[in-house]
Order: sequence, then structure tokens, then C-alpha cells
Amino acid sequence: MTFMKSLMGATAALALMAGASLADPAIIFDLGGKFDKSFNEAAFAGATRWAEETGGSFHEIELQSEAQREQALRRFAEAGANPIITTGFAFATPVEAIAGDYPDTNFVNIDGWLPEIPANVLMISFQEHQGSYLVGMLAAMTSKTGTIGFIGGMDIPLIRHFGCGYAQGAKAVNPDINIVANMTGTTPSAWNDPVKGSELTKAQISQGADVVYAAAGGTGVGVLQTAADENIYSIGVDSNQNHLHPGSVLTSMMKRVDVAVYEAMKAGDNVGAGSMVLGLAEEGVGYAVDEHNEALISADMRAAVEDARAKIISGDLEVVSYYANDSCPALSF
Repeated sequence: MTFMKSLMGATAALALMAGASLADPAIIFDLGGKFDKSFNEAAFAGATRWAEETGGSFHEIELQSEAQREQALRRFAEAGANPIITTGFAFATPVEAIAGDYPDTNFVNIDGWLPEIPANVLMISFQEHQGSYLVGMLAAMTSKTGTIGFIGGMDIPLIRHFGCGYAQGAKAVNPDINIVANMTGTTPSAWNDPVKGSELTKAQISQGADVVYAAAGGTGVGVLQTAADENIYSIGVDSNQNHLHPGSVLTSMMKRVDVAVYEAMKAGDNVGAGSMVLGLAEEGVGYAVDEHNEALISADMRAAVEDARAKIISGDLEVVSYYANDSCPALSF
């Protein structure tokens, strides 16, 4: 059972926290909310799994504005919650700013980066380009038009990292494939704009795209819906989104945020500090095949992707990271 219900506004929730004594772990969801069917929802699933398996409880809050980040962190820390888990790169700076004020509290940030990590902070990141390479292969093997699309959320290096891996995987299958790429915006609202996601999908379809990969949080819901309506394929992200439109979602690039949250809560006070990077080798990323999409992926397609997966893990195949030089030769954004 959680401390705050989703119907409660963030401001009211923060007020309730004042003076409360919280000995359990806490999780702060990024803008877009815990039911975004993507990144935040994966984090919520991990926390829920921990609670169900252990019988424990966790505290939570869904932010409604950028200004609430540091306020929520301080309120949870002062109330004794431990560890405090934050979802999204935008939490990295606020966590860094307050960590020294609460040396006995463990903080975990998923997806962020800091040049120097405080002694009580664990930063968890993922090799998104590796998983995206695999779904890029599937997109290229499925496309009939020779044009595929990529729709990102907020235009930041992290999302370009997804697109770069996707393009490399697609071009490994078809060097001549055309890849249309768009970002939804440059502010955090880009994560929760399904209408814009729909508009961009239609624009990419008009350019010939018949498979579109959405790495855009809640915005991706609009991408997947429009792809289904227009009878093309989509690729989900973070959570397994295959079930949202069975037969239309080709696959989902799984980013195991749920596992990261689950393990952090399970570790509790012993969660540790420093940095942790999860890729294919650690099963931190991958692609989803289930009853909703198995008919779309042939045995030959799966064999090709599994071969690439094994080679990436062994080091025989390198997927170039966008972070390596802040550019992606395989894709223009």
C-alpha cells in the first residue's frame, strides 16, 4: 500500500509529508506520471513487485512541475525515507544539490549523469543503443517501403542515443534504408504530448514510413495509436507495450527500469553508491516477444536478432554510442 494516492495532487502530498516519519523506501516519478505506459510505469511496476513480494510499503509522489523536484527530495529525506529513488535525468542535479545535506540517506537516480557522484548516491543508466540496435534490425526486416521512422521525446543526448542505435541496426540489415527522425520538443512537456506524437507519426507516414519507433514516454502512446489506426507498425519503448495494439506493435525495446527500482528497494540501506550501467549482457535492455506480436516476427528474423545480440555481448559487434562524439553518422536528427 502506497503513502500517496495518484488522485492526490503533488502539492497536497508534499504538505502531508511534512512532519511525517517514513522509514520505508520512496520513489519520485518524473513528469508524465506513473501511468505513462512507458518509463515511469516501468518504475512503478518494479516498486509494486517489491512491495508484493516482501509485504513492505513504499512512498511515492508524482510531480506536477519542475519546481517540485528538490522540494520532494528534501521532504522525503527529512521524513526518513530510505532509499529515495528518482526517475529521469532531470533529477540528477537536484539530487547532487541536496545529497550532502542528508549523508545518512541513500539516493538513487535512474537515467541521469553527474561528473562527480556524491558518496551516498547511486546513478543507474542503460545501454539503450544496444537494445535499439536490435529493434532497428526488426524494423528494417519488416519494412516494405524501405523507409522507417523514429520519434523521440525531449531532444536530449539520451534520446539521440536511442535513435543512433536504432539506425545502426536498421542499416546493418539494409544499408540503403531511409530513416525519418523527429523529436517532439525541447522541454519536459515533450514526454507527455500524445497529440504531437500522433501528428509526427502521420507526417512520417506521408514520407513513406511503415514502421515507427517511439522513444518518447507518454507521447509514444499517440504514436502507437496512430500507427494502429493507419495500419503500419510501431515499436514501443521502456515497458512492454505490445499489448496496447496487438498485431500492430512490432515489438518493444525493453529498458528494465522495473528491475532497477526493484533491486534498489530490495537492497535498502545497502543500495550502494557510484554508477551502474545495464546493457544486453546484464539483461538491462532487450526486445519483447509475446503472444501479442509473435506472429509478426519470423524464425529467421528472430535468429538474426539473436545472433546480433550474442555478438554485441561478446564484443564481436560494437554499437557506436551517441555519447562517444555527440553525433550519429547513421542518422541525422
